[in-house]
Amino acid sequence: MAKSNRSTRRSSSTKKKATVKKSTSKKKTTTKKKATKKKAATKKKAAKKVTTKKKAGTKKAGTKKKATKKKVATKKKAAAKKKAATKEKVAKKKVAKKATKKKATKKKVTKKKAQASRGKARRMTPALREKAARVQEILEELYPETPIPLDHKDAYTLLVAVLLSAQCTDVRVNQVTPHLFAEADTPEQMITLEVPHIQDIIRPCGLSGNKSKAIWELSQILLTEHEGQVPQSFEELERLPGVGHKTASVVMAQAFGVPAFPVDTHIHRLAARWGLSDGRNVVQTERDLKAVFPEEYWNKLHLQIIFFGREYCPARNHNADECPICSWAS
Repeated sequence: MAKSNRSTRRSSSTKKKATVKKSTSKKKTTTKKKATKKKAATKKKAAKKVTTKKKAGTKKAGTKKKATKKKVATKKKAAAKKKAATKEKVAKKKVAKKATKKKATKKKVTKKKAQASRGKARRMTPALREKAARVQEILEELYPETPIPLDHKDAYTLLVAVLLSAQCTDVRVNQVTPHLFAEADTPEQMITLEVPHIQDIIRPCGLSGNKSKAIWELSQILLTEHEGQVPQSFEELERLPGVGHKTASVVMAQAFGVPAFPVDTHIHRLAARWGLSDGRNVVQTERDLKAVFPEEYWNKLHLQIIFFGREYCPARNHNADECPICSWAS
């Protein structure tokens, strides 16, 4: 019996030990699992941190790349702008140089013309004076009034009309100018029109390409250099595009009342026919007529001779015997 009890106690003790061992093993396994889980979580967290860091790095790199790209683009833009500005500056310099050269050439030509006009006039004789006085008497009798043939309202519209009258009749010019002046009758208005449009309007006057360009350019110059006003000197007028000595003389005489003797084809032809000039050129003819007629009558005589030439003394089919002046003066 005692033996049996001892055996039961040993068995119970072994069983208890086995249970404890099992419990300890289970605890160990749970701890191990927990440790593994914690390790895995830590690893995951570390991996997440790396991923976040990588993402941040990529984002930073992208931002940096973007900034670099923007910087390069800005630099390129600035360089292009600088290049364009330099190009424009060079072009402006070229234009200015060309304009200066043109101005200098024009000044030289004007100086030469002035020197030529200061040359010697035809030698005056009592017979020549008498002839001139008689011619003037007849012209005064036939044309006591001398209206300006070209329709205009001020110095600017007269300047444009005279420019258009080159190799064109006054009648034709007066048919064209109302259409032009209806659109632009001041320098300010004229430069708002396109040159081809001006050319279309003035086409009937002939040489429309050159004339339209000259009208636009002189309008621009009047605004930039003369405050929109027509200058009152031969030199300044003759510097304008399309304005020669004859045009300048007409404007000075008819717009500003300055004594001048503009010589056109009629006057040049008649002065030679009447023996008042040798007719070598218009410069010589102007010089001779200024010498033979009193200065206070130049402006009126200029128009009287034109009117007489058209009515009595044409270039072709002229009967000298029936002409009030050629019949005795030729």
